[in-house]
Amino acid sequence: MADHVGVDPKSVERWISTNRTPHRGHRWKAASFLGVDEVYVWPSVQKQAETASTSELITYYPHRGAVPTALWSSLIEQATSHVEILVYAGLFLFDSHPDLRDQLAQKATAGARVRILLGDPDSEAVGQRGDEEGIGGDLAARARITRRYLEPTMATTGVEVRSHDTILCNSIYRFDDDVLVNPHVLGAPAGQNPVLHFRYLPGARTFRHYMRSFDYAWERGMPAVR
Repeated sequence: MADHVGVDPKSVERWISTNRTPHRGHRWKAASFLGVDEVYVWPSVQKQAETASTSELITYYPHRGAVPTALWSSLIEQATSHVEILVYAGLFLFDSHPDLRDQLAQKATAGARVRILLGDPDSEAVGQRGDEEGIGGDLAARARITRRYLEPTMATTGVEVRSHDTILCNSIYRFDDDVLVNPHVLGAPAGQNPVLHFRYLPGARTFRHYMRSFDYAWERGMPAVR
């Protein structure tokens, strides 16, 4: 457990013997290692859940274009531990941040975990979504462009890229304790749909709920091959 969380074994002993509640990042890693919710291991954080869950929502944007470019840039630049993206293509993000590929490599080298899930352009799910958005095979083409753009970065230790054939209900963009969720509305391109900005709070469920969704897709994804 200590090796997985990245702490001294004596710290884990204190969590058990003195019922000490560890830092939220350590709680999350420990709970993930055990395959349970952090509240199951540390019930005391449940007391914060009722008020915390409503407080996790930072703001709401009526469409993706309303999300300030400065917010995307700030979240990317400040992320130090996690950058996790679940999309079909997400090409807009790389088009609007030409240095993102290098930033991801730098963050991974510095110890961040970078996980990117792109839609399999040959999958039925991507084809269906392209038809729903009214762009047909162009969505698959955009997914291929994003993957090609990421290829040099995939050689960096810590950068993991997988393809998926999941029917997505949301695109997910996680930067440390912040996550932007872009719901997929039938008949409308992702860029025309709302974006919800959540920030993790101990004991709350929304941030963790979406990240469990990310992990679900990640476990079923296929590693991208350069």
